[in-house]
Amino acid sequence: MRFKNLKPQQLLLAFLSSCCLLFFAAPGVALAAEEGADEFIKRLSTELFDTVRSDKTLKNGDLQKIRALVDTQVMPHLNFQRMTASAVGPAWRQASDEQKAKLQEEFKTLLIRTYAGALNQIKDQSVVIKPLRASPQDTEVLVKTEIHGGPEPIQIDYRVERPQGQTGWKIYNLNVLGVWLVDNYRTQFAQEINAKGIDGLIAALSERNKTNLAKK
Repeated sequence: MRFKNLKPQQLLLAFLSSCCLLFFAAPGVALAAEEGADEFIKRLSTELFDTVRSDKTLKNGDLQKIRALVDTQVMPHLNFQRMTASAVGPAWRQASDEQKAKLQEEFKTLLIRTYAGALNQIKDQSVVIKPLRASPQDTEVLVKTEIHGGPEPIQIDYRVERPQGQTGWKIYNLNVLGVWLVDNYRTQFAQEINAKGIDGLIAALSERNKTNLAKK
């Protein structure tokens, strides 16, 4: 199964910026209840860039350290089940609990191993938040941003939600230069599911992850 990287340099940097910006969110969790969605993205983006610039192991793509940080500090701020279900598409509803767990784990590993190397591209970038068009009572919001500091600005849009009965926001999709990440994977996953079913997709993801690991 081929996992194409659209606009490789921009997509690599942008995805890691969006996902890894949550690595260091823990100190600001108390602010989540009071933050707007745009403030949430701005604060965490700034923390990411500051931290990665000062941590050589992260910039060098240390997978063990990145994986540990993702598990402890990233995942609580993503609705990763929603991301995975959306990427898998209608077949998700027919998957068993065990298959769903395996899909989430392999998808997470795929994203980490595919995009970890982009951390060494973070240098003097900064995030500019576009004006937010949302009401205080909205529970799902589109936050538009640009990364500045490269040859040209990189457009990134985040879909975030405030789950019922919870405080704070969770990211469940992102758009890089007009390409929604989850939607892009859905197209690729559908081809594998149509050919070999859910177990075939799980096997293909596992094989892809092994290939990525061997390249490190």
